[in-house]
Amino acid sequence: MMNKNFALIGAAGYIAPRHMRAIKDTGHTLAVAYDVNDSVGIIDSLSPNAAFFTEFESFYEHAHRLKRFEASALNYVSVCSPNHLHHAHCAAGLRLGCDVICEKPLVPSPDALDELARVESESGQRVFTILQLRHHEAILRLRDKVAAAPTDTSFDVDLSYITSRGKWYAASWKGDPRKSFGVATNIGVHFFDMLHFIFGKLQANVVHYSAEHKAAGFLEYERARVRWFLSIDADDLPVEVEGKKTTYRSITVDGEELEFSEGFTDLHTISYGEILAGGGYGLRDARPAVEAVHAIRTARANPSHPEQHPFTKRLRT
Repeated sequence: MMNKNFALIGAAGYIAPRHMRAIKDTGHTLAVAYDVNDSVGIIDSLSPNAAFFTEFESFYEHAHRLKRFEASALNYVSVCSPNHLHHAHCAAGLRLGCDVICEKPLVPSPDALDELARVESESGQRVFTILQLRHHEAILRLRDKVAAAPTDTSFDVDLSYITSRGKWYAASWKGDPRKSFGVATNIGVHFFDMLHFIFGKLQANVVHYSAEHKAAGFLEYERARVRWFLSIDADDLPVEVEGKKTTYRSITVDGEELEFSEGFTDLHTISYGEILAGGGYGLRDARPAVEAVHAIRTARANPSHPEQHPFTKRLRT
């Protein structure tokens, strides 16, 4: 495969090093990066020759110049910026004449997906998104198990994800629902995509609880009934992990625990490899999860609905 050159938007963010590592590990080059913050020393160990800008206009002018004088000098734009900027940065990358690889959540709503699809059509380029759980071995094994079960089998699933966040979270863009789009979108979108990937089309979506730091509800898919609970509040950690871990991740299927606490390190590299080989996941693949989180974010909570997650019941008592 010929060497491809990348631009990266959002170089100082938490997830950006995984994208930089994926670019390097797939044998390609980070040519230029941008972030309003200059805490990007990680670039030294991965792509020390990359140009870097703290003003978007200067970054975009440099990227445009690369494309104008030698089209192959820039092939992809990776977007790792705050959630509310994804749409604008993806559109900017497409209009540069590049394909785009965007971190989750791709966009907040189906309407925004439709707008990106129009820019794709106008530019002749494509947007890809990182749906890394679709590459996780434990998730793939569960998908095979579900596919092998009789078609009328419906699985009972409990999804719990608690990832403790300190006081900094509220002061950052992640704590602003206008920018992060809330807990269910910011930390939940990958899980909702995973559920669709394994259990088929979403048929019912009910929110039981919705607050600044946590959310819970019920989802019915073609092959599963799912009670879910998401939180960034350390007080929600189960007693058995308190003082030992700051993150609790659990999926039970018909009462059997799915172990997938490991195996996340290389999933971005796998995702990049598939995209660069002509595969990858695009706007159509992202739509079910985007529709699910949009519905959750705009729904009115129904605390009297049955099928509640055990942690939700604990909140109410």
